[in-house]
Amino acid sequence: MAVLSPFHLAFPVHDLAAARRFYGELLGCPEGRSSEAWVDFDLHGHQIVAHLSPHECSAVATSAVDGDAVPVRHFGVVLPMADWQALADRLTAAGTCFVIEPHVRFKGEVGEQATMFFLDPSGNALEFKAFADIGQLFAK
Repeated sequence: MAVLSPFHLAFPVHDLAAARRFYGELLGCPEGRSSEAWVDFDLHGHQIVAHLSPHECSAVATSAVDGDAVPVRHFGVVLPMADWQALADRLTAAGTCFVIEPHVRFKGEVGEQATMFFLDPSGNALEFKAFADIGQLFAK
């Protein structure tokens, strides 16, 4: 697989202190630059920016995927399986309320993957996934 360039994603939050606790402390994302209106985080080498914009935070729409109601608007990272399991364990130990509990989706099929969904304090949906065979990432 080719070396990937970091992506940049900006998203709304209702409270920057809550975003710092969630992304910085719980998920372990180092903090970058910030102001009174936004905070940069390093999400596994990618730049995500929490912008203070409470009126932009809204309910989560879902779509059916392999029997789960998957949040339509979501973001996350594909991790190595061991890192995914360590994150799932850390989130479970922290009492995270999962939208979709950590499990394996498409078991025995093309695209088999470990996945989990949860919300940040502002209602933004995140998915973290892993593949036993990363070659399955774009498999049809």
